[in-house]
Amino acid sequence: MSVHAAVPALAARATSVGSSPVREILALTARPEVISFAGGLPAPELFDEEGIAAAFASVLADRPGAALQYSTTEGDPELRAATAARLSKRGLSTEPDQLVITTGSQQGLTLLAAALVEPGDVVLVEDPCYLAALQVFGFAGARVVAVPSDEDGPDPDALESLVLRERPKLFYCVPTFQNPTGRTMTASRRRAVADVASRLGLWVVEDDPYGELRYEGDPVPWISSFPDAVDRTVLLGSYSKIMAPGLRVGWMRGPVGLLRACVVAKQAADLHTSTVVQMAAARYLVDRDLDAHVARVRSAYGARRDAMLAGLSAALPPGSSWNRPSGGMFLWARLPAGCDATSLLRTAVAHDVAYVPGAPFFAGAPDRAALRLCFVTSGVEEIEEGLRRLGRALSPTPPLP
Repeated sequence: MSVHAAVPALAARATSVGSSPVREILALTARPEVISFAGGLPAPELFDEEGIAAAFASVLADRPGAALQYSTTEGDPELRAATAARLSKRGLSTEPDQLVITTGSQQGLTLLAAALVEPGDVVLVEDPCYLAALQVFGFAGARVVAVPSDEDGPDPDALESLVLRERPKLFYCVPTFQNPTGRTMTASRRRAVADVASRLGLWVVEDDPYGELRYEGDPVPWISSFPDAVDRTVLLGSYSKIMAPGLRVGWMRGPVGLLRACVVAKQAADLHTSTVVQMAAARYLVDRDLDAHVARVRSAYGARRDAMLAGLSAALPPGSSWNRPSGGMFLWARLPAGCDATSLLRTAVAHDVAYVPGAPFFAGAPDRAALRLCFVTSGVEEIEEGLRRLGRALSPTPPLP
């Protein structure tokens, strides 16, 4: 009889990092009757389907051989040039060679982890933090340490103390309309982050997928715009929220030396982002008015945010609190002390409404009463009905045992 030996075990990182709770919740809420405030999904009815289809058709008609061929790892030259011009117009002078096109800005995080993080290195993050970033850094073997944060962003003194004590490789943040909280880091906090990075030696990864979705107030300068941080700051961006997420087109802007290392990591990962998609995105930027499209999206999303804010006092139990984000896709709420948003989720789903519990977003001690609500996916009437269902699900709210 032959011996059937076991195959080698999975890598430790493959078993130590769990799947995304948000993705699991999306599967739980797949029933069409569920009104979901859980996923961070742009509204599909607002996609410029005609314009994107025309861009693909034009590229395939005019340059089919190039569109269907391999491309350079750094990205399509026309898309890099158009993206650089767009960033420069928004106030951050950028040249095409300062950019690498990525398969969504999420890939930018993965490439940075590959280029910068050794197993055991410390990575600092905001608390709470974008969930997929925690996955990326965990998969890289980093020790993730939370920086205490409030409604204005990370505490500068705490950040400095942690840098001195932990000697981290990088600090990751979403300064504008953060996921999950929707908060925006103030200009003074951004200045403080740049100052710490400059004085103490630290990479800053500034993730900005939501910055163009502003409904009120004035833009705040990028951390990348401070001169003393320019050689140690990487800015990640995406066309997912303003063009279409299914294109999976993002970009990273940073120092040339670091970008070179990320290009090597990208060659090992996927060679390059889809050629035809990049060329279509570049053609769209030439042929269509993306600013006008974003203005229409902002108008619709702003009304949806207002509808959610108007209904929260009736939907959430007395003693709850929530913020008023000035842009983005999410707001952050907290149920009364003693409530557990995770255990209450199944009750909400039984009432055909869903949210994301806040606990998984914390690298430090979780806030079990917190929850994230996405207000952009559903229309105003659906938001109002979803909040009525949420009110029935959470009233009365049982305390923890």
